[in-house]
Amino acid sequence: MLNRWRPWLLTALMICTMIGPATCAAQAQGALPVPRFVSLRSDEVNVRAGPGVRYPVKWVFRRRYMPVEIIAEYDTWRKIRDWEGSEGWVHRAMLSSKRSLIVTADETTLRRDPTEEAPAVARLGAGIVARVAECNANWCRVDLDDYDGWVRRDGFWGLYDGEELE
Repeated sequence: MLNRWRPWLLTALMICTMIGPATCAAQAQGALPVPRFVSLRSDEVNVRAGPGVRYPVKWVFRRRYMPVEIIAEYDTWRKIRDWEGSEGWVHRAMLSSKRSLIVTADETTLRRDPTEEAPAVARLGAGIVARVAECNANWCRVDLDDYDGWVRRDGFWGLYDGEELE
């Protein structure tokens, strides 16, 4: 019986070798699209050199809700990229589908409503991480600690151009 399937298995193995194991595993599982944005689930997340605990830890994220981009998948491991372009592997249990953003501009204004004329709620400096509640074409409603409001869709990282969230 196995001999009958051997040519198909060899062909599948060759294809996976050519396109990469992460892509092949993601397609086999019917996974979510890659790339996509997610956030860190914990205040301490090990980023490894490869997809497994046998690979060394390259660094540790110490920021819950930090947005990261999944750029590849292999089994239960996700290759991520952070806002500075650093890449590594984390276990999927350390990631959340809840969306967030990180301010990359020197300063951005959090407003009560999604208009330039709306009163300012707070000024957000570079490196501030906020959870995203919703986004339209020009504005995103975000929550952080004791503040919530709207920010213009520029000066931060964690969303694709034109992506809208409800």
